[in-house]
Amino acid sequence: MRAVMSAAVLLAATMQPGAGPEPLRFARGIELPAVEGRIDHLTLDSSSQRLFVAALGNNTVEVVDVKNGTHLKSLPGFRDPQGLAGVPDAKAIAIANGQGEGVQIVDENDFKTLKTIALGEDADNVRYDAAAKRLYVGYGGGALAGVSPVDANVLAQIKLAGHPESFQLERAGPRIFVNVPPAGHVAVIDRSSMKVIATWPVTGAKSNYPMALDEASHRLFVGCRRPAKVLVYDTTSGMEIGAADIVGDTDDMFYDAARKRLYVSGGDGFIDVFDARQPATLTRVARVATAAGARTSLFVPDQNRLYLAVPHRGSQRAEIRVYEVRD
Repeated sequence: MRAVMSAAVLLAATMQPGAGPEPLRFARGIELPAVEGRIDHLTLDSSSQRLFVAALGNNTVEVVDVKNGTHLKSLPGFRDPQGLAGVPDAKAIAIANGQGEGVQIVDENDFKTLKTIALGEDADNVRYDAAAKRLYVGYGGGALAGVSPVDANVLAQIKLAGHPESFQLERAGPRIFVNVPPAGHVAVIDRSSMKVIATWPVTGAKSNYPMALDEASHRLFVGCRRPAKVLVYDTTSGMEIGAADIVGDTDDMFYDAARKRLYVSGGDGFIDVFDARQPATLTRVARVATAAGARTSLFVPDQNRLYLAVPHRGSQRAEIRVYEVRD
C-alpha cells in the first residue's frame, strides 16, 4: 500500500498553463536497505551503470545498479562520506569524508581503498578535471586542494575565506567558481596558478550552497537557502543579473544544456524545474513533489535521467528515485 501511495505522490506536479508535458517523469524507486540518516551526494560510473551514493548518516557508500534497478552493495569504512567523483583514468571513485582521513580513492570494481589523501577534517565536494587528470576537493575551515588521484599527491592548496560548498570547473577556461557561504561570496580561482582572482558578493540571499554552470551562455546559477532563491550571475562581469524563488533547503542544482533548463532539488520535498532560455529570467515550469529531506540529486545528461536521494523518515523508506527527463 505504501508503494502505491508513494507513486501517486511522486507523479504530482504543478505545471504552468501551456507548459506542455511534465518535464520529469517518475520511473522507479530503488530501495537502499538499512540506510539511516542523511544522504549526501551521488556519482555515476557510466561504463558499469552503477550509482555510488554517500550515505553520510550511515557511514557507508551505497552501490546501486541503475540499469536493473537493484541495490548491489553497502560499503563500510567511511566517516561522514559527503562528496563523490568518478576517476575514470584510475578506474576508481574518490570519496570525501567529513571526518578523519580526508579522501579515499576506492577501486570501482572490488571497492578496496587504493589510496588515502590526508587533507584534514570536513572534506566535502569533489570534482574531477579529466583533461588535467586532477581531482579538486573542498575541505576544512576554508581550502581547495588540487590532487593527483593516481599517486595521492597534493599538488596545490589554496586558502579560502570559509568552508567551501559546491564548486564548478570551466571546461573551455581555467576558472573554478566556488560557493563560500561563511564569507557570503563566490570565490573565482584560476586553476593554472591556483590563486583567487576575484570574489563576487552574494547579496541577494544568504547560505549559498549548490551551484550550476552554463558555460556557453556565461551564466552561473547560485542556490541559496536564506531565503530560498537561485541567483544568476554573468561570469564575464561577475554581476548578479537575475533571481527566482526556489524550493527550500536545496543542496543540488543542475543545468540541462540541451533543453536550457535548471533542476533544483530541496529538502522541503520538491524538485523545481525552470525554463532558463532567457539570459536573466528563470520561469518555473514544474514543481515535482518528492519527500522531506530529499535534497541531493544527480542529473546525467547522457541518460536523460535525474536521480534523487531520499532518506528514511517514518514510513518513507530510504531510496533512490529515478526520473526520466522529457522534452
